[in-house]
Parts: sequence; C-alpha cells; structure tokens
Amino acid sequence: MKKIGVLAMQGAFVEHIAALRRLGVEAVPVRLSSEFKGLNALVIPGGESTTIGKLMRDYSLVDGLRTLIARGFPVMGTCAGMILLAKQVRGMKQHTLEAMDIEVRRNAFGRQVDSFETALEVPVLGQHPFPAIFIRAPWIEKVGDGVEILASLPDGTAVAVRQGNMIATAFHPELTEDLRFHDYFLSIVNGHPKANADEA
Repeated sequence: MKKIGVLAMQGAFVEHIAALRRLGVEAVPVRLSSEFKGLNALVIPGGESTTIGKLMRDYSLVDGLRTLIARGFPVMGTCAGMILLAKQVRGMKQHTLEAMDIEVRRNAFGRQVDSFETALEVPVLGQHPFPAIFIRAPWIEKVGDGVEILASLPDGTAVAVRQGNMIATAFHPELTEDLRFHDYFLSIVNGHPKANADEA
C-alpha cells in the first residue's frame, strides 16, 4: 500500500488525509523531517501560506523537501501549497520551496468574502466538470517550459498545473466529495514506484 504524507503544520490537512484514505491508501500527518521516511509522496494543503512556510523553516523541512523533489519525489500542493511550490510569488516576501517553474499571485481573487465555487473543465479528469472551490485563492500568472496547464478559468487564468511528479491547484479539491484530483495524483505516484523518500 502506498503511504502518502500530508503536511500538517496548519490548514486543511485533515480533509486531505480523509480523501486519500477514501481512495484506499495510507495517509499520515507530517510535521517533522524524520516523518518523510517511508513516504511515497507528500501533499501540501491549503491554509495560510506565510504561516506554513515559516513553520516549515522552523522545523527544518525546507532543505530536505527540496532535495526530495529534485530527485522526483511526488508532491501535490493546493492553494497555499501551490504558493509554497512556486518559484516566484507576487505578494509574498519569504522564500518558498522554489520547485515549480510558475509565478503565482497570492490572494489574487480577493478576500474571504470573494470566495467562490465553479464547475471547472479539467480534461485529464474526464468530461465531467470538477467542482472547484476557491478561498482567498492565488492564481498562476506565468508558467515555464515543462509546465502543463491542467485547468483554466473561462478568462484563460491558469488554476491547475503539472510539472513532472508535481501537481498544484489554486483551489481546494479536498473540500469536495469529488476524489478525482487526488486519484489523478495517486496515478502519478503509482507511475513512479521508486519515487519515495527512501529511494528518490
């Protein structure tokens, strides 16, 4: 059975763990670098990106995770997780993991009261639209070579991307009953059986 870690510093980590367990994999909270051992992948949840980033540095997770990602370790980032994976972030001074070749803007859609849900076309998930929930969400302003746009809003704004073994969404798939994004991530993990924290 695959073992997926969910960064449990702050934010919607409980919902990610529940979604992954519904798909039949072992999902565990991760707060310490020693807990990377034995994992096949990691999810970085939505929440407050500056808080999660600070806690990742305080608990010495950044360098180890950067090394794992560089070796092909699969990572999924949602909302704040997408911000923390990005190489460049508008509206944020602290450093991120700088792993995905994307530039994002924090709180791009506005404040909490500007949150919304929309039926999003995501071709890799099939024909049925995905119920995407945006809460103080970022958006993607630029993508680099090797980054695949998985979904965009009707105005062309990119809100979900993949680069290698990493995927990132501006929205919160863990807050819906639709498990297709998590299932898609697991297909990436299953396609790289040696991509784990021990052998990456």
